[in-house]
Amino acid sequence: MNERLITHLRHVDLAVPDYDKQLEFYTNTWGLEPETTDDGIAFLAAAGSPEQYSVRLRKADEKRLDLISFGAATAGDVDAMADRLGSAGVQLVSEPDKLQTPGGGYGFRFFDNDGRTIEVSSDVAVRQHRKVEEGESIPVKLSHVVINSPNPEATVAFYQQHLAFALSDTLMSPHMGEVMWFMRTNIYHHSLAIARGPHVSLHHASFELRGIDEYMRGTGRLLRAGVEKVWGPGRHMAGNNTFSYFLDPHGNTIEYTTELEQLDEDTWHPHLYDFSDPMVTDQWGTANPMSEFVAKKSFNDPDRGVFVAPPV
Repeated sequence: MNERLITHLRHVDLAVPDYDKQLEFYTNTWGLEPETTDDGIAFLAAAGSPEQYSVRLRKADEKRLDLISFGAATAGDVDAMADRLGSAGVQLVSEPDKLQTPGGGYGFRFFDNDGRTIEVSSDVAVRQHRKVEEGESIPVKLSHVVINSPNPEATVAFYQQHLAFALSDTLMSPHMGEVMWFMRTNIYHHSLAIARGPHVSLHHASFELRGIDEYMRGTGRLLRAGVEKVWGPGRHMAGNNTFSYFLDPHGNTIEYTTELEQLDEDTWHPHLYDFSDPMVTDQWGTANPMSEFVAKKSFNDPDRGVFVAPPV
C-alpha cells in the first residue's frame, strides 16, 4: 500500500447547459454562497468550510462532471503523488504547477481509470468562514462524493492502489452482489464512494449540515420549495449518517446529511452490509423504501466527457 498523501475532499465541479437556473438553485435554494462569479463560471462556497469553494459551476453545451478535487498537505506531497501516478502509467492532464483558481495553491490533474478528471492540490489559501449557527439549514461543508462506474471493482482498486484510499464498508445484495464501496482518506467513514452503475457518471454529491435539527429544517425547506425529493429522510447503516436526496435542476442527485461516522482507523474492520435489509438502508424506517426507481434516479446521464479535460 502506498503512503496516504491525500488529506481530504475539496470540491466537485459541474458543467451545465442552463447555467443561470443552476446558479440560482445552488445559491438561493441549496444554500451555498457565490464566493466568486464570472461570465459563465461560478465558485460556490459552504458557509462553514475553509475551502475556497465546494462547488464550481461552468456553463457548457453538455452536462458533465468536470472534476473532483482532493487536498494534500504539502507541495512535496503533490509532487510525490504526480511522480507516483506517472510512473504507474496513469495519464496526467497537467503537471504540478501553480493553480489559477480562487485561493491559488499548487496542484495537478489526472484521469482515473474511468476517464474522469481528478485534481490534487496543496497550499490553497484558507477562505474566511464562520460557524454555522443553531437553526441555520445551510451546508457547513461538502461531505462526500459518490461516483458511478460500469467496472466498480477496477475503480475501487485504482483508488486503493494509486491514491491509498481505504475501504470502510461495502453494500451488497443476494441478487446483485456487491454494489457500493465506501472509501476514506481520513477518519471520516467516506469522502468518496463508488457505485455499480450502467455508465460513468456522478451518483451524488453530499453536503454536511450542522446537526439533526438543521438537517431536518433543510429537508423541509427544500420540500416546501418544491424541489424533487428522491429518497429520505432517513439514517444509513454504513457511515451512520442521515440522508435526504434531492435532484438539482439538471437531474444531478444531491444530498443533505449530518453526523457522518468518524472511525478509529487502527481498529476498524470493513463490514459487508446486505442492503436488502431495510435496517441497512434506513435505520430509522422513515424514508421511502429503496427501490429500482430510487436507484435509477442516481444513475444520472452518461458522462460523455470522460478522458476529456475540462477548462481550467
